[in-house]
Amino acid sequence: MTERFLDTITKKKWAGRLFWISVFLLLWELFCRISNVSPLLVPSPEQVCATLIQGITQGDLIWQSVYSLGIIAFSLIISAVLAVVLALFSRQSRLIYSLVDTLTALAHPLPGLALLPLIIMWFGTGTGAVTAIVVHSALWPVLVNLLAGFNAVPGIYEDMGRSLSMSSAAITVEIRLRASLGYLISGLRIGWARGWRAFISAEMVFGAVGAKGGIGWYILTQRTFMNTAGLFAGIILVIFIGMLVEDGLFSVIEKCTLTKWGMKSV
Repeated sequence: MTERFLDTITKKKWAGRLFWISVFLLLWELFCRISNVSPLLVPSPEQVCATLIQGITQGDLIWQSVYSLGIIAFSLIISAVLAVVLALFSRQSRLIYSLVDTLTALAHPLPGLALLPLIIMWFGTGTGAVTAIVVHSALWPVLVNLLAGFNAVPGIYEDMGRSLSMSSAAITVEIRLRASLGYLISGLRIGWARGWRAFISAEMVFGAVGAKGGIGWYILTQRTFMNTAGLFAGIILVIFIGMLVEDGLFSVIEKCTLTKWGMKSV
C-alpha cells in the first residue's frame, strides 16, 4: 500500500501536488491552533478560504482575475511576435545577429520595475504602462530560448533545405522555426512566469489599472485595510492561477504539439 501510494505521488504530477498542498495546509492549521498566533499576523486556512469565497461570490475577484489574465495574454502575444521577428531578423547576417545578441544581453537582466520612471514618462500610469513592463519581462526569455533553438538545429536539416533549392528565408521559417518549437514553448513558459510576477508587482506600484484593477490591486487594497486574510487569499489566488496556467494550459499545448509530433517523450 505504501509503495503504491509513493508510486502515485511521484509519477503523477497532480497527485504529488495535491499531496504536498494538503501537507502544507495541515501544518498551517496546526501552527495556528498550537501557537495561538494573532489572525492579524497569520490567519487560519478557514479564514483565508472564507475570505476568498466571499471575494469571488460577492466581490470583484473573478473580474479582476480575468482582467489580469487578459493583460498577460495580450502582452505574451506581443512578446512572442517580437521574439519571432527579432530571431528571424537575426538570421539575415552575422552583423544583425550580433546586434540582436547584444540587445538581449543588455535588456535580459534588467528588471521591468527598474524602467518604471521611464515607463511612467512614456506611457503614463495606465494599462499601457503595465503592458510595457510585462512585455519587457516576457520578451527576452522567449527570444533567448528561440535563438538557442535556432542554434541547436542540426546542420543537416539546413543542407537538406538547400538541396531542395529552398531560399534562406524559407529555410529559416520552414526548418529553423519549426524545429525550434520546443524552445519557443519553453521560452513562453518562462516569459509567462516573469510577466505574471511583473504584472502583480506593477499593479501594486501603479494602483488600479482598468475599471476595477487586477489581482495586484486586490492584494494592495487588502494590505491597506489590514485585512490579512484577504492578503493571504490574494497571494493564494496568484499561486493557483500560476499553477493552472503552468500545469494546465502549457501542458495541453505541449501534449498537442511536441508530444504528438514525437519531439518530447510522454
